[in-house]
Order: sequence, then C-alpha cells, then structure tokens
Amino acid sequence: MPIVNVQALIALVLFLASLFVARIVVRIQNGSLPGSALWLLYLRMLLGFLFAGAIILGLYSFAGIDIISKHL
Repeated sequence: MPIVNVQALIALVLFLASLFVARIVVRIQNGSLPGSALWLLYLRMLLGFLFAGAIILGLYSFAGIDIISKHL
C-alpha cells in the first residue's frame, strides 16, 4: 500500500476523531455530560489540532506529496 494512501487514511481517522470530540463538546455544553469550563477548553484545543491535522494530511495526500516518511 503506498504511503500516500496511508496518509489519507490517517487524515480520515483524524477527521472522524474530530467529529467525535465535537459531539462530546456539544453534549457537555447542553448539560448531558458533566464537565467544567477548563475541560471544554481542553477539548476545544484538541478539536482544533485534530481538525488541522486532518486538513493538512488530506491536502498533502490529494496532492500526492508524502510528508509522513520524510519526517520519520
């Protein structure tokens, strides 16, 4: 399997993880799940990093550029 395809799969996993974290943030804001303002701040920062990683890896994989093995 080419490394660019692995990179695209990692981008997809990061995007799905960001959707999961966003759902948790919404549930905490609604009061369905317990959580404090600090916990929400942490989850929002995690959401930003996950989404940024998904976008960057997705764009590089669509362009056919391998950035995973270059940095290992």
